[in-house]
Amino acid sequence: MDDVLRTDQSRPNDIRPNDIRHIIEADRAHVWHHLTQHKGFEVNDPRIFVEGKGMRLWDATGREYLDAVSGGVWTVNVGYGRTSIADAVRDQLVKLNYFANSAGSIAGARFAEKLIAKMPGMSRVYYSNSGSEANEKVFKMVRQIAHRHHGGRKHKILYRERDYHGTTLGTLAAAGQAQRREQFGPFPDGFVEVPHCLEYRSQYGAVENYGELAADAIEAVILREGPDTVGALCLEPITAGGGVITPPKGYWEKVQDICRRHDVLLHIDEVVCGVGRTGEWFGYQHYGVQPDFVTMAKGVASGYAAISCTVTTERIFELFKDSPDDPMSFFRDISTFGGCVAGPAAALENMRIIEDEDLLANTRAMGERLLSGLWGLAERHRAAGDVRGKGLFCGVELVQDRATKEAADEKQVQAVIADCMANGVIIGATNRSLPGLNNTLCLSPALIATTDDIDRIVAAVDGALSRVFH
Repeated sequence: MDDVLRTDQSRPNDIRPNDIRHIIEADRAHVWHHLTQHKGFEVNDPRIFVEGKGMRLWDATGREYLDAVSGGVWTVNVGYGRTSIADAVRDQLVKLNYFANSAGSIAGARFAEKLIAKMPGMSRVYYSNSGSEANEKVFKMVRQIAHRHHGGRKHKILYRERDYHGTTLGTLAAAGQAQRREQFGPFPDGFVEVPHCLEYRSQYGAVENYGELAADAIEAVILREGPDTVGALCLEPITAGGGVITPPKGYWEKVQDICRRHDVLLHIDEVVCGVGRTGEWFGYQHYGVQPDFVTMAKGVASGYAAISCTVTTERIFELFKDSPDDPMSFFRDISTFGGCVAGPAAALENMRIIEDEDLLANTRAMGERLLSGLWGLAERHRAAGDVRGKGLFCGVELVQDRATKEAADEKQVQAVIADCMANGVIIGATNRSLPGLNNTLCLSPALIATTDDIDRIVAAVDGALSRVFH
């Protein structure tokens, strides 16, 4: 937007040119950016975004970008500049901004009702502040259920190699990404890893029933640990930061059966996939499974307010109200900012937009176009070893050699990202997750993406691959 730095008085809140240097220096001197090595800022300016509209962003220099990662971490599902969400938040804040969620609110009750209507079989919504926190709540519920109903034995929580569930020490204990965990231990006990389900890197060679074998591997861990010690299995419906891994055929059906046979609660982490990202309201709904817990955050309010939800079945909820005379029987937990009413207010309007603009259908259509375009790149570029995804959540695994599947060097992967950025398109990649396997490009444009947006993203990646892997 060429008027980001303009000085006319019609937009009194604009950043003035004489303010920009101060802003950049204040950022450099005082802001600790996420996932960032700051040494480079001693000689280079940090990037500062000042405005967003639709899928476009403008930085402090006036440079325009097409955002193909929805805010960097798969969050801004309905795009930037949604006045109606901002208005809903503002109106709610004026009327009632906060009361601890030991009491209810109108927006909280309304959004819970609307959300549960999208999730057959689920019935209760516990509000908190972030995806990490939402997942931590499940872990605490599982542990309390173990103590109250299983003599403390059924306390172990299984998690999957390559999956990620948050930044707290508890959720990092359940992180299947070695680099995410590195230097943060020791971690809490009772978290046990199960193998990944990435068929492209099959642990069993070339087999036709890979999905069933990957599920069998989970059961083998349950049997090894002892089913009477395993309380829950925590999985992403589609692995996100670990490489955009779509589940193989037959996987989820068998996982569901295994959990039921061994009385293991199924926790599905929808923090990335939830609220439309895959073309259904939730990723697990593609696979016909019925979870006991579903967690969500990022797209719930598209980043317009902080909110996360831990959703449970009524059966889980009843386990915490069976002994009203016991002061230790209920779920003794609180989330301070789970009482912020702006979150549910924003989430209500966010959901209305998705419904009224038919963004689930758009996500499916544009997702097919994006996958088709990426497979076209794989035909032209030998560095594109595999293409994976569902809806507007796609990845391209880059390799040195297609025959051996040797992963592309991380510097080459980052060079592709930098090339796209230089050409005005923001994409992502697996980042500090798996040693030697941070080689998957990640694409997650907003659900409002058009054919022109998709084609521009694919063209940017095409050009970058040509220049980096020449």
